[in-house]
Amino acid sequence: MYAIVRAGGHQEKVTVGDEIDVNRMAGAPGDTVTLPAVLVVSEGTVTSDADALAGVTVSAEVVDHHRGEKIRILRYKNKTGYRRRQGHRQELTRLRVTGIEGV
Repeated sequence: MYAIVRAGGHQEKVTVGDEIDVNRMAGAPGDTVTLPAVLVVSEGTVTSDADALAGVTVSAEVVDHHRGEKIRILRYKNKTGYRRRQGHRQELTRLRVTGIEGV
């Protein structure tokens, strides 16, 4: 059984026991969060009806908060001497899926 959940502005495919990285969420390590399900697949049946998914809860535990890998952004214009370098590291939260209930 697996579910597609909306977490941190993205959709993620999860099963029980998976660890996923999502955009920074509120909560301290050890806290439990509930993620809204978009689609659930269980024993060959696909559930995507909004009324049926209203009863489905995907619970996850906050493992830690960390920062992603650094990306480097370089802007350059030829023959004008224009160069700008910028870096970015995304703030992330690691979640461990503990249960998919109500299927």
